[in-house]
Amino acid sequence: MDRMSSTPPTQHSAEPHASAPGNKLNWLRAGVLGANDGIVSTAGIVIGVAAASADRGHIFTAGLAGLTAGAVSMALGEYVSVSTQRDTEKALLAKESAELREQPEEELEELAAIYEAKGLTAETAWQVATELTENDAFAAHVDAELGIDPDELTNPFQAAISSAISFTAGALLPFLAIMLLPAHLRIPITFVVVAVALALTGFLSATIGDAGRGRAVLRVTVGGVIAMAVTYLIGALVGTAVG
Repeated sequence: MDRMSSTPPTQHSAEPHASAPGNKLNWLRAGVLGANDGIVSTAGIVIGVAAASADRGHIFTAGLAGLTAGAVSMALGEYVSVSTQRDTEKALLAKESAELREQPEEELEELAAIYEAKGLTAETAWQVATELTENDAFAAHVDAELGIDPDELTNPFQAAISSAISFTAGALLPFLAIMLLPAHLRIPITFVVVAVALALTGFLSATIGDAGRGRAVLRVTVGGVIAMAVTYLIGALVGTAVG
């Protein structure tokens, strides 16, 4: 069969498509969620310590340690995750390149099948596949089959840095709130500040993900408040027992 024939084959069979990598909205949503993690985890630490001791130095040390450990952990986790994703993307691209070299006719039929499955007639799908293949076969196939842009592969270093920054930005809010307030106002105002911040991150996350805002705000806020209440009770009990 002529690879560039204008006559479509009688049958097409398409391989399952790999899922597309995250786009800019996904990165933005991940940043919001990272900030949310920083808010909750750091708030839990500083409130727990503040409930056990009024010593500003103890609170500062615990909060700074939690912020640093959390940011490093988030960065390492994101680096490993995105590195794995990038390796998978590279392997898929290499496989597709090899298939185009070794079996171009089958790959052309597969590309036509993809467009036919999207609603084009067999003739139109074949023409589209043929023209795209003549222009840039590799780009056409990785876009239609894999949803991958070879020029915009996920960057593990960028992901790690972004994750650390978003976590730190969120963590600084409860950390600074509890450090800058007088002792008798630290815990109640930090509770309020954190609850408002969590409501905002829940709203932003739902907006970016086009999900229900009310439920997302309630879920995130209630979860954070419960976490702070638990750590407060633990800190108060431990502080009393030790003291």
